[in-house]
Amino acid sequence: MRRAAQQLAAEFAGTFFLVFLAAGSLSVDPWLKAAGLPELGILGVALAYGLAAAATIEAFGAVSGAHLNPAISLGAWATRRIHTPRLAGYVLMQLLASLAAARLLEALVPASAWQAVALGTPVLASSLTRAQGMALEAVLTFALAVVFFRSQASSGRPSGWAVGAMVMVAALVALPLTGAALNPARAFGPAIVSNHWDNQGVWWVGPLAGGVLGAWFAKMLDTK
Repeated sequence: MRRAAQQLAAEFAGTFFLVFLAAGSLSVDPWLKAAGLPELGILGVALAYGLAAAATIEAFGAVSGAHLNPAISLGAWATRRIHTPRLAGYVLMQLLASLAAARLLEALVPASAWQAVALGTPVLASSLTRAQGMALEAVLTFALAVVFFRSQASSGRPSGWAVGAMVMVAALVALPLTGAALNPARAFGPAIVSNHWDNQGVWWVGPLAGGVLGAWFAKMLDTK
């Protein structure tokens, strides 16, 4: 029981930090611009997301496996790495952590800044269809899941720096197109707090499909 509680707490804390830092980097950019200061831009936001993923996975990987993402948890469940109760607990903690992070950002970041970017809620580019957005999120989450599960297979725990590097590169590709969520929890809390639900299915269908397919592919490569 104590071990299960520690795992749930780790998933909550890790997802909280991930969403707070990733959405926060987007939320402060309008304030920097208004203040005449250098903006983070795509590179800065991608770096913040990637480093946040790397640090949180390194910190919590030994406790819970540091899924921090319903797509990774669903992939782990689909490939029988975890059982249904653990899947349910992890996803619940991830979504609650996302909501808590968004609420704290709302309280700390000037409204004039975060309202301009819907508190960092991912946005689908007007030139993309929902199907294209889902496909892009699925492909990038597939790559993320493969790196996550293959690094876990080789060392017993996911490599934060390998996963973080993949998150950063994926964000460089997809930030202008889909917001590069790669994670339903990344979109969930900011969408609730900012009441911005446009195309929300893109950040559920795409990442969940990519996470399951990536987990299956990674398991297919197992040599044990």
